[in-house]
Amino acid sequence: MQRTLALLGSVNVGGNRIKMADLRRELESRGFAKVETVAASGNILFDGNHGAGKDHRSEIAGVLREVFGFESLVVLCDPEQLVSAIEDNPFHGRGEDRFVHTIFLDGQPEEARFDALLAEHREKGSEGLALGDRVLYLDYVHGVGVSSLTGPFLYRRLGCRGTARNMTSLKRILDRLP
Repeated sequence: MQRTLALLGSVNVGGNRIKMADLRRELESRGFAKVETVAASGNILFDGNHGAGKDHRSEIAGVLREVFGFESLVVLCDPEQLVSAIEDNPFHGRGEDRFVHTIFLDGQPEEARFDALLAEHREKGSEGLALGDRVLYLDYVHGVGVSSLTGPFLYRRLGCRGTARNMTSLKRILDRLP
């Protein structure tokens, strides 16, 4: 049975506080099987065969909205996509795992928008950026906190939203897959 990973955006930051145990219980009560969470940042593993044909992304987003009172981006990922998010990241192995991120996007940015982002940022910082299939690879080099490449900045320029995970988190999630 294949596991599915749901990556939630903006969980346990700002006012979007949620206990992972409460989220697990709510999803299980709705028929999700073998629900696990990894860390408190909104990483949910579940049995991918739950409700064949169901829109898991919308269902999870609905739970967050209706039960927990906030909107959140939900990006689904299968095990192969998770492995790809690590192995295809051109900065993995070159930069520090805590600074190297894969940002999972809710759409594929137009190449022209990505090129404009690169051109705009070229003189502003030392971060590395690369575009993949519905992902943005980013090496923050000196840390996320000192970078001008914030989520809102990136999402406005790319025309799609995303949720980021660093290599440390992605490897921890991968270790939890069978």
